[in-house]
Amino acid sequence: MKMKDALVCIILCLCAASIEGQSFADDKKDDPSQIGNRDVEGFNCYSLEKEIAMGKQLAGEVQRQAKLMDDPIIAEYVNRVGQNLARNSDAKVPFTFQVIDDSTLNAFALPGGFVFVNTGLVTAAETEAEMASAMAHEIAHVAARHMTRQACRAKIANIATIPLIFLGGWGGYAIREAAGAAIPMTFLTFSRGYEAEADYLGLQYLYAAGYDPTAALDMFEKMMSLERGKPGSIAKVFSTHPMNGDRLKKAQAEIQRILPQKAEYVVNTSEYADVRGRLLAIENRRKLRSTDKDPKAPVLRRSPGSGAPERDWVE
Repeated sequence: MKMKDALVCIILCLCAASIEGQSFADDKKDDPSQIGNRDVEGFNCYSLEKEIAMGKQLAGEVQRQAKLMDDPIIAEYVNRVGQNLARNSDAKVPFTFQVIDDSTLNAFALPGGFVFVNTGLVTAAETEAEMASAMAHEIAHVAARHMTRQACRAKIANIATIPLIFLGGWGGYAIREAAGAAIPMTFLTFSRGYEAEADYLGLQYLYAAGYDPTAALDMFEKMMSLERGKPGSIAKVFSTHPMNGDRLKKAQAEIQRILPQKAEYVVNTSEYADVRGRLLAIENRRKLRSTDKDPKAPVLRRSPGSGAPERDWVE
């Protein structure tokens, strides 16, 4: 980047930062009937084409290093739910949704529409609407182009490793921590602002896709409960924007303020129950195989005789 262009970028970024604290819930942004006909992106020093290329490169790294779910039924279903939500969003990019075989409750988005969902989210969400609420939140990050907007600020702060924050709760967080590239508190503050905006837009996308928006509140409560009862069960990256009572109350107030009541909503489907049951069965089979390989586990030996069925007894 030439010096002149860099100075222009810095000036524009500083101007954008100066109005960051203003409410984003104005004009068309608090009218879900205007989804797709409004600008939710804010200032960005990256072109959309460059953002997609960046996301594709980062997604390739995830695909190379993470274990993707190899069950086609689960993968296809999650992608289909995601595509339906994306069609009811403000995003201007095509989306791909992939499932990571990881029991940690997490989902994260990369620039340009690349979204990854951990199997831990599917097992934790008891209804399709709950799972969809987390996915809608990630779609909102993409629609508002939060990742590249954050990178624009990083240019001002001269943090060379900032793209690693895009990797959310996956390996990027650990890589960044190991590299010692600490993010200033102003970045964490902005991150919370982006999280609030993603909560706000995600609720609208969930609603526009036909789901009960209160499922997002249920998911918030579930995450709060999980983290209290089993620390570490939720991706570490959430520590910068924790699920807390204030965030829950704010989402509840926004539902009442901007989302008109509908006669009916989608809460759950039989297909989601089947897919979640399929995933839980896969995980249970893995646990059994793990127990069988455990050298400390009891050794089973067939009882003498030729009777059928044979009885197992512990040696």
